[in-house]
Amino acid sequence: MEENFRMIAKCFFGFEEILEKELRTLGAQDVEKGVRMVSFKGDKGFMYKANLSLRTALKVLKPIYSFRANNEQALYKGISGVNWSKLLNANQTFVIDATVHSTYFNHSEFVSQKCKDAIVDQFRERTGQRPSIDKQYPDLRINVHIDKDQVSVALDTSGSSLHQRGYRTATNIAPINEVLAAGILLLSGWEGQSHFLDPMCGSGTFLAEAAMIACNIPANINRKEFAFEKWKDWDNDLFDQIVNSLMKKTKEFHYTIKGFDKAPSAVSKAKDNIRNANLEDYVTVEDNNFFDTEKEVEGKLHVVFNPPYDERLDIHMEEFYKNIGDTLKKNYPGTNAWFITANLEALKFVGLKPSRKIKLFNGSLEARLVKYEMYEGSKRTKFQI
Repeated sequence: MEENFRMIAKCFFGFEEILEKELRTLGAQDVEKGVRMVSFKGDKGFMYKANLSLRTALKVLKPIYSFRANNEQALYKGISGVNWSKLLNANQTFVIDATVHSTYFNHSEFVSQKCKDAIVDQFRERTGQRPSIDKQYPDLRINVHIDKDQVSVALDTSGSSLHQRGYRTATNIAPINEVLAAGILLLSGWEGQSHFLDPMCGSGTFLAEAAMIACNIPANINRKEFAFEKWKDWDNDLFDQIVNSLMKKTKEFHYTIKGFDKAPSAVSKAKDNIRNANLEDYVTVEDNNFFDTEKEVEGKLHVVFNPPYDERLDIHMEEFYKNIGDTLKKNYPGTNAWFITANLEALKFVGLKPSRKIKLFNGSLEARLVKYEMYEGSKRTKFQI
C-alpha cells in the first residue's frame, strides 16, 4: 500500500470552496481550505488523479521539508538538509520557483539563487558533478515559499500551470484562462443538467470546459505532460490505470452545447479547439451575432459568457451592455444567464437586477461574476403558479 502524504492544490481567489468540493468528491483525505489553496492527503495514485481531474487547481504541490530561517546562511543550511540525490541525478536539470513574504528576505530571485547554490554544492561535494538549471523544461521543479521566517519546500507535481489543458492551440485577443472558465461554470451551478449557450464564445474555452463537466471528462486528459512523469518514482502503469479508471466514469450528455461569435476567425478557432479536445459530438459553434438571436431550445437554458471589455476592442460600452440586457430580456425567456466582467461601471447599463454577484479576479483585474434570471412570461406569473 502506498503511503498517504500531504499535498497543496493552488487556486484563484474565490475558488477555494469549489476546489475543496472537487477534492472531496475525488476522494481526498483530510481536506483543509486555505486562501488561494486547499491542502489534502492522498497517495501517489491520487496525486496523478488530482492533476488529471481537478478543474479549478492551478498546481498541485507536494511539500517535502520545512524549517525556520531569518538570514541567508540559515536558508542555505536548511535547503542543504534535504538529501537531493533521492530526487535528482547529477546529470539532470532543475529550477526553483520562490515566493517570498518576509522582512528577512526581499527578493525571490535572491532566494532562488541561494537555494540553487545549496543544492548544487551538495551534489558537487558528494559526486564531483552538478545538476544544471533549466527554466523551461526542468526534470525537477522545486517550490520554495517563505512566510516571515518559515520556509516551506515543495515539489511541483504539475509542471506548467494546469490551465494549460492541451486542447487550446488557437486563441483570440484576451482569451479567458481555462481554470477561470471551469471555476465560473462550477460557480454558476453548471453540471450538464440543461441546454447550454455561450453567446460570445471567442476561442471556445467555456464550450470545451462545459462539455467536459457535463460528460465528467477529466479536465487535463489532453495535456501533453505533468512534472511527475520525470520523477525517479514515476509509475507509468499506475498512471495508465488511473487514466482508464477515470475514463470509465465519463457519462453521456443529452442536451446541446452551442457557441455564437460574430467574428468568423473566432468561430474557426473555437471549432479547432473543440476538435483538439475531441468534443465535436457535444458542441456546435455558429457564426452569429448574439444581439440578432433568440432562444432556440425548449425548457431551461444555461448561458455563461465573457463579454469583451478589453481596451483594445472598439466597443461603445454603454450601448453594448444595454444590448446584452435587452437581448436577454426580450429573446431569452427561461434562461439563467451568467457573465464575468472587469468593467464594473458597465454593469449599470444592463438594465436588469442581478440575482447574484460574486467577486473574482481575471488576471490582476478585479471582476464580478453576475447572474440574471429570465423567467418564462412575467416574474409575477412565475410566483402565482
